[in-house]
Amino acid sequence: MNSLHLKSFTRCKRKAWLDFKGKKSYEVWSPHKAIDKINQFQIFSEFCNSEIYTGLKACENGYQGVIGLKIKGSLFQNINAEIRPQLLVKTKGKSKWGQYKYLPAVYKLGHKTTKEHLFDLAFSSILLESFQESKIEKGLVISSFDKKVNVEEIYLNKKLRKKVLNVLLSVNECLEGFMPEITQDRKKCTICSWQKFCDKEAKENGYLTDIDGIGSKTASLLITNGISDTQTLASYSEKQLGKKLSKFNDQKYEKASVFVKQAQAYISGEPYRISNKNDTKDLIEKTCSGFYIFDIESNPDDKHDFLYGFLKINNLFTKKEDLIYKPILNLKNNKGESYRRIIEILFSQKEWPVLHYGETEKIAIINIAKNLNFSFEEIDLIASRFIDLHILIRKSWILPLKNYSLKTVSNWLGFEWMQKNVSGSKALYWWIQYQNTENEIFLKKIIQYNKDDCLATLQIAEYLIKNQLKKN
Repeated sequence: MNSLHLKSFTRCKRKAWLDFKGKKSYEVWSPHKAIDKINQFQIFSEFCNSEIYTGLKACENGYQGVIGLKIKGSLFQNINAEIRPQLLVKTKGKSKWGQYKYLPAVYKLGHKTTKEHLFDLAFSSILLESFQESKIEKGLVISSFDKKVNVEEIYLNKKLRKKVLNVLLSVNECLEGFMPEITQDRKKCTICSWQKFCDKEAKENGYLTDIDGIGSKTASLLITNGISDTQTLASYSEKQLGKKLSKFNDQKYEKASVFVKQAQAYISGEPYRISNKNDTKDLIEKTCSGFYIFDIESNPDDKHDFLYGFLKINNLFTKKEDLIYKPILNLKNNKGESYRRIIEILFSQKEWPVLHYGETEKIAIINIAKNLNFSFEEIDLIASRFIDLHILIRKSWILPLKNYSLKTVSNWLGFEWMQKNVSGSKALYWWIQYQNTENEIFLKKIIQYNKDDCLATLQIAEYLIKNQLKKN
């Protein structure tokens, strides 16, 4: 058992078990983990004034920061354990190496210090104390906000140590037992490297949380009322279900109808058309003279959109290879130039609508217009041209899918990205690599990914338009 298993266990018992015993061929590489490691190293390096070294020799030489150290030891009940501290920070004191000792430190993304951070520090301190022959009173949580390194001191008292020892007993029990059930809170699964493995089992067993809109709380409510799987939900009376969904107040019958139809579509594999109040008819009228598809790539933690992609479509009969795609790179030191080029494109065809998927793109353009001191009227005029296909498809269709993300919907429609296993987080990973290395290969990968995102959005627009034309 090691500190990584403890970290996984606090998020999901099954993840800890799979990390320990799962077949590695079922695990998918996670860009989130890689980005986390890069950010972690940069912040630690800044905190230690770039004096970071690896392994036991670094401790013996008394360097300020030490990474890459594995310490093995035995806990109570002869449980073998291993810690892999994210960072050891040199401080005043006395240890087997001389007139200094080390404190464990962890990296924190976001504002909240969680159980995960506290347990990691407490576990590290237990084995580190005997390893360096020195008492550890506190650990450090290091984070970065507003481009400043922040340090929070956590006092590792008896209560916290006792708590983590109890958790470690549970971890050990879990790792020695059978594979745990899939977690009810499936939102946590989106960045997990075992997601595809669990998704397959969840669908086979009819997990309610596979139905769009049903989270762990709603699933618990349904299970309490005898609806334990998607098959039961699909055959349930919408009216009877509505009576059981009182927590949704006035929307309870509407929600019941959507849940039942979503379950039916998911099982049958067939889409279900719902009333769209002429929204797609409006889409046909607005796009007939030409339109843009717009998609951005961003670093949300840095609040930085690093690439804006425009796809110009004169009409729906244009061959894909003849479409004009324009990527606009947004370097932090040259924002004015990228903003000018975006506005130039938007104003070159003032009447054209701008199709996008999700709210991010519209918000980004409004912020750019504000940055350029546009008037309220001008901002409203630009904003009115934006059509969110994510909202439109949800209003028009119940699809046989687990969620309505761009990837999920366009994959179902048969669209394939040129590069395998890509995602927004992988594009961000490439961007970080490009910034660090200035290797153009990473930039080409990002541009190809963004172009494919635009083409995937176009495929959804075509689906909505063609089905509306069929109806007419």
